[in-house]
Parts: sequence; structure tokens; C-alpha cells
Amino acid sequence: MTAATGGGTPDHRERGPAADERARRWRLVLGAAADGPGPPLHGRDAAMDGALAALYEAPAADPGTGGDRSGGLGASAPSVARWLGDIRTYFPSPVVQVMQRDALDRLGLSALLLEPELLEAVEADVHLVGTLLSLHQAMPERTRQTARTVVRTVVTELEQRLATRTRAAVKGALDRSAKVRRPRHRDIDWNRTIAANLKHYLPEHRTVVPERLVGHGRSAQSLAKEVILCVDQSASMAASVVYASVFGAVLASMRSLATRLVLFDTSVVDLTGELHDPVDVLFGARLGGGTDINRALAHCQRHLTRPADTVVVLISDLYEGGVRGELPKRVAAIKASGAQFVALLALSDEGAPAYDREHARALAALGVPVFACTPEAFPEVMAAAIERRPLPVPAD
Repeated sequence: MTAATGGGTPDHRERGPAADERARRWRLVLGAAADGPGPPLHGRDAAMDGALAALYEAPAADPGTGGDRSGGLGASAPSVARWLGDIRTYFPSPVVQVMQRDALDRLGLSALLLEPELLEAVEADVHLVGTLLSLHQAMPERTRQTARTVVRTVVTELEQRLATRTRAAVKGALDRSAKVRRPRHRDIDWNRTIAANLKHYLPEHRTVVPERLVGHGRSAQSLAKEVILCVDQSASMAASVVYASVFGAVLASMRSLATRLVLFDTSVVDLTGELHDPVDVLFGARLGGGTDINRALAHCQRHLTRPADTVVVLISDLYEGGVRGELPKRVAAIKASGAQFVALLALSDEGAPAYDREHARALAALGVPVFACTPEAFPEVMAAAIERRPLPVPAD
């Protein structure tokens, strides 16, 4: 069967430009495994094929030993740097990022990111930031500034993409929360009440019959809401830590919102004081290690000064390394205090995560929304939580 009839590799006995183009594409897709000789690759096509072969036809690394990293890239920063330059020349940015991640996973090249010359050649993305954060304790001093520059590039791009939408959604929620729905007579805002009830105007009586009273907004002090982001920094949550740090900084920039950021593994670190710069937050993280969710939530619970005006967001895959039965009890106590509680299994674009289903069911039984959230959906999730309305939980 030929490519023209819907499957398989092309029949090279065909002639003509269309057949040659199909054969060329199949050769690039299949590499050396392509069936039949086909037309030879030249120029740019040959270079693209070489870049792909260096990665996908090289032996995968043994995760226990680092494996044979010679493959098509070699075990040196110069050869990897040349390869990185090649793939940036021949492939679009999203493909480059996928290939970089595959190189880290397949060929065990993480250690080479300790070379500043190599870091300067890498296409930066959230996944690379996670890798750098997991390595930063082992980085030589000459590499650390380059790593910070790479991380800041990604963080700046994320802030530009997410900040405006987040501020707009949360500000709208705060404004709506400020309205007094059942005001006393002296607190009625008559101009807004009339405007809200114009559809109830009675022409024969030349009057408006108000069915809904709108009160004056509360004072700034009584309006302030609090958000606590409690983020699991185990290795599997790397992308979530990056996004949570960016969102934490954006929320902290809003005067009418008090934001606290807590990262945890088996220990707990409160990075609220670093929220002015999410890069400082990220380099304060320690990706990897165990998990003690109950201990982290106990820390958050001690900072519930106004539970009725507080949203606690736990971002974790719910794999508990501490006392297992204590987590649902802790969450129940936080909810009983009057705080709004949300559990996000991930805050990333990586799709459905692995998570502890038993704990997820236990929290759902307490009335806690439990779901994975994309960065694009997070602003609306926060707005709904602040207003205490149903959250936009994605369908299973």
C-alpha cells in the first residue's frame, strides 16, 4: 500500500514530484528504519535527519548509571551545544523544546546543563526550569548566574502571558464580593439600586419598585481577602512549582489580596517574603525528596487569622509521606474553621497527572474540589473560590 492510498511507506516505483515529496517525508519520519532506498537526502534535509538520528537513534541512558551518553551527541558540552544550535535552526520552538526534554530523558544529559556555554544555547521553557532547579544545589558558581538568567527569561514570559488575565479575574471577584446584598437602610446605595431595578419601573406610578437593594461597598479593611498557596515541591511537581511561583507573585502584587506562599517536601518553607521576585522564590525551592502534606497544612492552619475570608489552595499529587490518616482530618479542620479549600492535583499543561486516588476521594467526600488545573484556567478558579461560587472543574 502506498502513502497515496492511506498508509504504509511510499512505493518508490512511483514517479513525479508528489511521490518524491512523500518519500522524503517518510524518510525523515522513519530515519534509518525507512523501508526501501528512496531518494537520498541532501542539504537541509540531511542536516535535519542527522539531528533527529543523534537523539532518537542513539542508545537510551541507563537511569541507574547515567548510561552510554556517547550516542549521536557525545558526552561533552561542545557536541551538545552544536546539536542544540542545529535543532533551533531546523525546527520550530515547540519542537525544539520537546527534543530537548527527550535528550534529557533518553541520553541522561542533565549533568551537562551545569555548563554555562550549554545553557546559553538551550531553548528555555518550564520543563528546563524544573530541571535547573533540581540541579542548582550542584551547580558550580560560574553556572549559577547563567541559570538565573535562563529562569528569569521563562518567568518573564509567563508573567506577560498570565498576569493581566489573573488580575482582571481576581479584581472582578473582589469587586463583586464587596457589594452588600442585604444592606441596612443607611447603607443603601440609591443610585446603584435604582440602576439595578430600572426594569421594574411602573410608568403609571412614575416610580421604580426595587426588588434588589445594593449597598455601599465595604471599607478596604473589611474587603481584603487572603490566599494561601501550599505547594508540593517533590520532583514530580516541578512545573506546578514554577507556575505557582509566578501566580503567587501576581496575586501578591494586588493590594486588596494578602497572599502567602508555602513550599513543602518533608520540611516546610514559607517564601511569602520573596514574592516580590518569583525567581528568588524558585531558587528557594528544593525540588525532590519526600512529602509531608499534613505538616505543611498545619503551618498554613496557624496562619488562618480570618478563615471566612481566606482561600487555601493545596497544589499536590496527594502522595503523603507523613502520617497518612491525618491529611483528611487536617483538611476537615481547615474547612470547619470557615476557610475555602481547593486541592489542585497539578498546575500545569502536562495533562492528567498521577495522584493518590484514595486521598482524592477522601477530600472530595469532605466537599473539597479536587482536580488538575491548567495555568489558563487558574485565574477563573481563584475568582470563583474568592466569591465562594462553584469552581469550573473540568469534566473527567
